[in-house]
Amino acid sequence: MCNIGNTVYFTGRIPFSFLEDIHQRFVRTYGRAVLSAQAYGMNDEFSRVLSQQMEYYSNDPNADRMNRLKGEMSQVRNVMIQNIDKVLERGDRLESLVDKTATMQNNTFRFKKQSRRFRNTMWWQNVKLMYFL
Repeated sequence: MCNIGNTVYFTGRIPFSFLEDIHQRFVRTYGRAVLSAQAYGMNDEFSRVLSQQMEYYSNDPNADRMNRLKGEMSQVRNVMIQNIDKVLERGDRLESLVDKTATMQNNTFRFKKQSRRFRNTMWWQNVKLMYFL
């Protein structure tokens, strides 16, 4: 499609989308009346719809469904990447917590062993002290 007055040039999918949309609107509006219509007889009525659609397809970025879908897919992809990064980050934090938990468990066993040894030592000292008294 080419509009010389406004210097709008379409390439690719947009002109076909425009033509399909115009065709569907025309058929919906006039139906079978087209078969018995005179040449340019519906021009006055349909020219307003035609100009509105030309304006829409010339200026609105949502007119090209493929580009809009690609943009939406790109946004979904970015969100998924962010979510995966968050999950990996959380996994790293979980690994860190697991390591800290294992270290605490080892320290607990060591403390229990040392406290038992200390208790036994103190008990023997107490026994010796009582024996000598």
